[in-house]
Amino acid sequence: MQARGAAIERVRQMSAVKVMVIDDSNTIRKSTEAILSKEGFEVLTAADGFEAMSMITDNQPDIIFVDIMMPRLDGYQTCSLIKNNRHFKNTPVVMLSSKDGLFDRARGRIAGSDQHINKPFSKEELLGAIHEHVKTTESQV
Repeated sequence: MQARGAAIERVRQMSAVKVMVIDDSNTIRKSTEAILSKEGFEVLTAADGFEAMSMITDNQPDIIFVDIMMPRLDGYQTCSLIKNNRHFKNTPVVMLSSKDGLFDRARGRIAGSDQHINKPFSKEELLGAIHEHVKTTESQV
């Protein structure tokens, strides 16, 4: 019975987690939002880095997934802006990309990303990144 209570508490804590998805593909935004919403997360979406920046300030997400290849402000630039802001430098940023080269991963790390996930990604990869990077009250105890 105690294990069940701990599991319920963990779900409650994770449901308070705000996840932002920044991608110029409407399909990726909608499918990711559907996957994460079903798991109980609050999901915010933005079509590009410019749109995302004001949303990040207003909503303060706990983790951000950002596509690398976007018009106007690409994922590397968006990640750099987030990580260079003193209020959000500790917010985990996970790069999403169909590019899997060593150069792309290194460039993401230089920009400050915490992880790189290849497209197409699975539900398990998204959830794994959230559980790895987002600290809940339970994991801080």
